[in-house]
Amino acid sequence: MSELPVEIHWKSVRDHSRSFWDFTYVYPVVSRRSRGLSIGINLNPDKVCNFDCVYCEVDRTSPPKTRTVNLLQIRAELAAMIDLAQSGELGRDPKFSEAAPLTCQIRDIAFSGDGEPTMVPNFDECVAVAVEVKAARKLDSTKIVLITDAAGLDKLSVRRGLAIMDASQGEVWAKLDAGTEEYFRKVNRSHVRFDRILANLSLTAQERPIVIQSLFLRLHGEPMSRAELDAYCARLNTLQSDAGQIREVHVYTIARPTPEPWATRLELPQLEEAATVIRNATGLKVLTFE
Repeated sequence: MSELPVEIHWKSVRDHSRSFWDFTYVYPVVSRRSRGLSIGINLNPDKVCNFDCVYCEVDRTSPPKTRTVNLLQIRAELAAMIDLAQSGELGRDPKFSEAAPLTCQIRDIAFSGDGEPTMVPNFDECVAVAVEVKAARKLDSTKIVLITDAAGLDKLSVRRGLAIMDASQGEVWAKLDAGTEEYFRKVNRSHVRFDRILANLSLTAQERPIVIQSLFLRLHGEPMSRAELDAYCARLNTLQSDAGQIREVHVYTIARPTPEPWATRLELPQLEEAATVIRNATGLKVLTFE
């Protein structure tokens, strides 16, 4: 697939709404980290999540479209969205006018929505549907991505789903926003124990290369401290020493409105500074996304 630039100021990049036309579960976005068109599958139209991140842009004050996951409808919507992209019709939608050339190439099909995808009880069946549609549309080079907070990576249905993904250009993008339990509680505000997150990252990375996705921000005007960043780097080094495979680290910041006014974005020089620390401390490939 050709590489075209993705500009942060584009409407299609700034707006990652999970609502598009009359679709319920499937939505298109132009993603900085996917480097082009990503077709999302929202397995959490009920907006249920096991994290309550201070930077989450999901509006949980409005009622959900539905509280169930309909596999037949997901199959039909995914096939229809792929057809819209491949025919060029998606690029003619006003939302994608600035990025029309990017919308004909589907970089990935991503399980990412209004909550944590691994919370659905039949995650493996959802993956199987996506793989079948991808194969039917001959999207041989298109990835299937799970964007996850890692809390459910130890569940049996999730592990079965990951095995299916492994055979179909699958990638796990797993969240790690902290180095310590204290900072994890401040940013991700989850009832899940931090050591479970770390154990699940290790378990998953021992079986396949994963991408670590980390959102860095300011809390009450203060960026992550150097001590916290060092602790974060130590977590990555522990994962590697435990035979975990980390393909790369994505360091990014807030791009859309947050529910907490005191959770604010970092500027690119600060992101780059943090990325340099991580590279030097871990030897990993680190990419930044403003």
